[in-house]
Amino acid sequence: MPKFNRQHTLAVRPQGPAKLSDFKLVESAVPSLDDGQVVFRNTLFSIDPYQRNLMGNGSSEWPTIDIGDPMGGPTVGIVEESRNPEFAIGDHVQSWVGWQDYGLSDGSDLRKLDPTVAPLSTALGPLGLTGFTAWYGMTKLHDFKPSGTLVVTGAAGSVGSFAAQLGKLRGLRVVGVAGGADKVAYLKNKLGLDDAIDYKASDFKEQVARALPGGIDAFFENVGGPVFPVLMEHFNPHAKMTLCGTISDYSDTELPTGTNYLPRLITIIHYRFLDIKAFATPYVMDTFPEFLAEATPLVTDGRIKYGEEFVDGFDTLPETFLRLFDGSHSGRKLIVRNDRT
Repeated sequence: MPKFNRQHTLAVRPQGPAKLSDFKLVESAVPSLDDGQVVFRNTLFSIDPYQRNLMGNGSSEWPTIDIGDPMGGPTVGIVEESRNPEFAIGDHVQSWVGWQDYGLSDGSDLRKLDPTVAPLSTALGPLGLTGFTAWYGMTKLHDFKPSGTLVVTGAAGSVGSFAAQLGKLRGLRVVGVAGGADKVAYLKNKLGLDDAIDYKASDFKEQVARALPGGIDAFFENVGGPVFPVLMEHFNPHAKMTLCGTISDYSDTELPTGTNYLPRLITIIHYRFLDIKAFATPYVMDTFPEFLAEATPLVTDGRIKYGEEFVDGFDTLPETFLRLFDGSHSGRKLIVRNDRT
């Protein structure tokens, strides 16, 4: 039977939160290669919140994928055909071709992986875009002074947990914010954070006050939404904030209703001299080799801990992606394993 290339494509731009009908499963021919190119079969697919931004009709200003294109995102694959001397059949590679069985490349956008150094899945998590995002936000924007208090929102997630652990390794007192007692226990008992706050708890504000008696010196924001106005009141003078993401509003196209906290935030920025910086990884990928040089030994010797949850089956990609936003996700890195061999 001839091979074909399954693709989960963008059928329509979402109206509000993404849903299954926003995707369409199609089949096409497996790409044919020319001199200098390789064809690889994807075995692992990364599931990440920013992929909602790629779909459009949301709060992001990132460029969106076109209707009919495969959903974008990082993958791990294995080379099946090669006319490129840099790649042999059987080589493991990390690519950006998204939700499809096969990819075609001239090699310039591929990262060759060595499974004897670290598990292949880490190329999608702590040694991939996830870890790089946390590392860049903790390394390149601010000089976070040891002994200060760092607060990380979304701290049980794959980016937040990496950022929080980097903070600990660099001598900061680290407080994580997450939703639910299990995630709070994970942050304190597994990751060794100094304290953790459950934003879903009825005594959330009281927990914040107890965990932050000396205020906030450094802040790594992944979530946004109603949690931030509570935390911002605890910023110390000259506090440094890294804006990494705001997953709570990725599907929003209008300003939220309710209290307008912007005037209060401007006042805090003004009178406490806050230093707020933001970044987006597509614009800073030139530092990726520097990230790998620092992060690889931290991951392989266990100083950075990470969690993974594997879901089997190419067909499950859309529904697995939706779990990031419906409250059912544990926070561990979500990876879909392809069922095509």
